[in-house]
Amino acid sequence: MKDMSPRERVVTALSRRQPDRVPKYAGFSDPMLEMFKKKTGSNSPNDYFKMEMRYVLFKPELCSDQGGREMEVRAWYGAAANPEKFLKYFSHFPKEAIITEWGVGFRPGSTPYYSKVISPMGNFHSPEEIDEYPFPDVLAEYRHQHLEKEVSKLHSKGYAAVGGGEMPIFELARDLRGFENLIVDMMLNQKMARVLLDKITNITCSMARRYAESGADILSLGDDVGIQKKMLMSPETWRKWLKPRLSKVIGVAKEVNPGILVYYHSDGYIEPIIPDLIEAGVDILNPVQPECMNPVDVKERYGDSLAFFGTIGIQTTMPHGTPGDVKKEVKMRIETVGKGGGLLIAPTHVIEPDVPWENILAFFDAVEEYGKY
Repeated sequence: MKDMSPRERVVTALSRRQPDRVPKYAGFSDPMLEMFKKKTGSNSPNDYFKMEMRYVLFKPELCSDQGGREMEVRAWYGAAANPEKFLKYFSHFPKEAIITEWGVGFRPGSTPYYSKVISPMGNFHSPEEIDEYPFPDVLAEYRHQHLEKEVSKLHSKGYAAVGGGEMPIFELARDLRGFENLIVDMMLNQKMARVLLDKITNITCSMARRYAESGADILSLGDDVGIQKKMLMSPETWRKWLKPRLSKVIGVAKEVNPGILVYYHSDGYIEPIIPDLIEAGVDILNPVQPECMNPVDVKERYGDSLAFFGTIGIQTTMPHGTPGDVKKEVKMRIETVGKGGGLLIAPTHVIEPDVPWENILAFFDAVEEYGKY
């Protein structure tokens, strides 16, 4: 088979066809990015390790803490340019915390993934309060006018373009309302849950439409609804509240660009809803944590409808295995989940400081060694 461009390789694999090689990806946490720079002298893991895809995102707003330091928040949230407008929603707001453009407070922890969430809607009592809330204007022209140009630039360089930073619906509602409040709303105060989830869904639809219009190859969506060995909520609750809204977002994107591939992320165990994800229009499942679901079984059951992105254990092999263990797992995944195509191999989360540098190199070396079809 002739060598493919990076974009061809990604699109072929994630369309469940066999490319020339297995495409790969790995995200780096901030501490590991600093280690990478020291080890390699490069500023770009994407370039250094020849990863085949790149993300394009709506431009975020920036926020400053009280000390005036600009701080980045989770990419899919953006950060508030005018955080003061949200302060009235908190009885007390810690000095060290920051506010996203959605009004969610984050008290910084050791990493962004361990920040304490402060929910601005925690004391809301009526749907009218949600209606009056200052949701962000994501469709302001400066937020997205660059997308077509950026996608075109990536394509001209041969890369696949992924639009979005997962754009969660449930997770965002959870952070706005508070986890316990949201779950109680779903059970006992359903209009509150419906109004909030619909507000977020409609904004997400607008963003998905723009990513599809821009020519992105892949639309990135997701919500963490799984934990280690079961789901965070019952499959029936997920089907009632989240499946229709996910279907709506995907439908909007595919109406604009029927060929766009839809990636859905959820950590943990989500096997009961995989058939529902397929019905909703999902093409790619991420990250398929091997500690929670058997990637080979998932491939055998759903590989005729889904491609897979991930599968290399970030709870086990990457941090605790030897380089030989990493290479063995990569080889096994390529031979099983990657058989006939349908795999973009990656660690199942961003690489954190507990992963030895030698294991990162072993991952990429193994893909190079075993990844050719």
